[in-house]
Amino acid sequence: MAEPQPIEGGIDIDLQTIERQLRDEDSYARTGHTARTLVRVADLRLVLIAMRAGAVISEHRAAGTTCVHVTNGHVRVRTPDRVTELHAGQLFVMERNLPHGVEALAESAFLLTIAASEG
Repeated sequence: MAEPQPIEGGIDIDLQTIERQLRDEDSYARTGHTARTLVRVADLRLVLIAMRAGAVISEHRAAGTTCVHVTNGHVRVRTPDRVTELHAGQLFVMERNLPHGVEALAESAFLLTIAASEG
């Protein structure tokens, strides 16, 4: 697994290339999903997640405000109060600590952005 790059001076990231690499990983074949942290700094984390159709990431919480930005495919995000379906180019933003799970309705990838938690 590659470590996140330092961001001093700025970095560029090719999401399509990384998505192809993720689909070749053993964990993708085993569990139907895999992820790579692209940026991890004090106030921000960016994670690219690839999922096979039918794969599920069970309910969990994130300590910071979170954005799911679908880059490929079709996913369903479940929170206690709603179910949201997202296609490529759409995003869903959640407040911190909101329980949520994700299901891939087609082969999919999404960029997960997590802001630093407050306090």
